[in-house]
Amino acid sequence: MKLIDLSVPLSPKVKEPLPPSIVSHTHEDGAEQGAKILGIEKEAFRDGKAWATETVTANTHAGTHVDAPWHYGEQSEGEPARTIDEMPLDWFYHDAVLFDFSNHPPGYEISSDDLKQQLKEIDYSLKPYDIVLVRSDADKKLYDDQYAFLHVGVSAEATRWLLEQGIKVVGTDGWDIPLNIQAKQYMAAPDKGVMWDAHYVGIEKEYCQIEKLANLDQIPMRHGFKVSCFPVKIEKASGAWTRPVAYIEE
Repeated sequence: MKLIDLSVPLSPKVKEPLPPSIVSHTHEDGAEQGAKILGIEKEAFRDGKAWATETVTANTHAGTHVDAPWHYGEQSEGEPARTIDEMPLDWFYHDAVLFDFSNHPPGYEISSDDLKQQLKEIDYSLKPYDIVLVRSDADKKLYDDQYAFLHVGVSAEATRWLLEQGIKVVGTDGWDIPLNIQAKQYMAAPDKGVMWDAHYVGIEKEYCQIEKLANLDQIPMRHGFKVSCFPVKIEKASGAWTRPVAYIEE
């Protein structure tokens, strides 16, 4: 079994809109902390050194993460929207199918016809609970200043079609259609729709979205593999970080 890491690092170096901060605490810091908590001298620890730790301050949507239905709105399918700690684990380990839009320009809006055409080309039919992955190679631009605006996006119409096929988890190496493009479209024709409309589909039909995936180009097949993407259990959160992995039979 070959395992492929599908995550980007949680790092302040990534040029994303909400980058995390990470403060490292040395082994000496650990000894001082322990000494203070326990009321002893730090020399009680070998060489005056103990645990190294980090303090991470990060938005739940920084790095590779899973959106919960609560992220999209207060309700989903007419019920109170579930938070990430309430989602069923069995959504996050299933057969997966890979759609490749790496030859499309940033801002391209994927339609259901695009998805249907690729399914025809790879001779595959979606089944309920398949994990859908969308490749645009945005992860290759992770440290570019314009990273937030360099990916394709799945349209609201295509998202709705996927959910109608029984899909519960959709993943992408970007996130939505770049917000700067959405803003320009809205300013040009505010009567034509709303910002962030693909996410709002989650109010109509419950699903989770993985964002900022990586290494989708390393998956050697379009289907016939599995993916795990279990989110961290953060109480009452709108999303959580994940370390998704593709499992390839060799």
